[in-house]
Amino acid sequence: METTYTPVPYVCRELIKEQIESGTEGKVFFFNESQQVDEIEGKVISMEEIPQRGIFIRMHPENQIRIDRIITLFGKPGAAFDEYDSFANQCLSCTGGYEL
Repeated sequence: METTYTPVPYVCRELIKEQIESGTEGKVFFFNESQQVDEIEGKVISMEEIPQRGIFIRMHPENQIRIDRIITLFGKPGAAFDEYDSFANQCLSCTGGYEL
C-alpha cells in the first residue's frame, strides 16, 4: 500500500544532491511500500521526479526509493526520520488493558 507523497524540506534534497556528487556509498534505511522499515546498501546515482508519484532516488545496485520515505541516508537523518522516531517512542503500555 503506497502512501501519498509528502513534500520534503529543501535541506533533505540538498543532502541527497551532495551524496550524488560525492559518490558516497552506504546504507539507506526507509519505509517500504508495506510501511515496514527496510534497508539497502549502495550508491545514489540520481534523483528524479515521477509525475503523480513524487521524487525518487535511484540507487546502484538498481533500486528506487521515494525520498519522503527515507529514514536515514548514509547515517544522516532523512525526511521520514521524525516519523520513525515517534513510532519507536510510542507508549506501548497505554493500551495494554492492565488495571492497577
